[in-house]
Amino acid sequence: MKRPAATHERLAREENVQGSSNRSFGLVFAAVFAIIGLWPLLGDGGVRIWSLAISLAFLVVALLRPVLLAPLNRLWTRFGLLLHHVVNPIIMGLLFYLVVTPTGLVMRALGKDLLRLRFDRQAKSYWIERQPPGPAPESMKDQF
Repeated sequence: MKRPAATHERLAREENVQGSSNRSFGLVFAAVFAIIGLWPLLGDGGVRIWSLAISLAFLVVALLRPVLLAPLNRLWTRFGLLLHHVVNPIIMGLLFYLVVTPTGLVMRALGKDLLRLRFDRQAKSYWIERQPPGPAPESMKDQF
């Protein structure tokens, strides 16, 4: 007998990632290579002809036969997923250990208990009275 799920949400982490269209992929790469080709003009440098040629090629293929860009688009999407799987845990780990952990240690050293998690033997209840009180219970009917 199959047990019912505890939640209605699907908590699996695999996703079906859909890349961009071949035409938009080609146009973006045409723009990137055009910027690379023209960037030296800002600093009194020469135009990079090779980059402008690649930009023109991407532009022509994107406008006339975008299906030819499908293998490059899939490769680029897979490269992005690979970077995501490598960089994301590193960045999240750095954020945790360089921001969250020191903040928690400083708060603990200062004796702060912002979540009021300390056990108090003298307390009759941990209920926090609101002043002024919140909305009337009658106004909370049929919330869903």
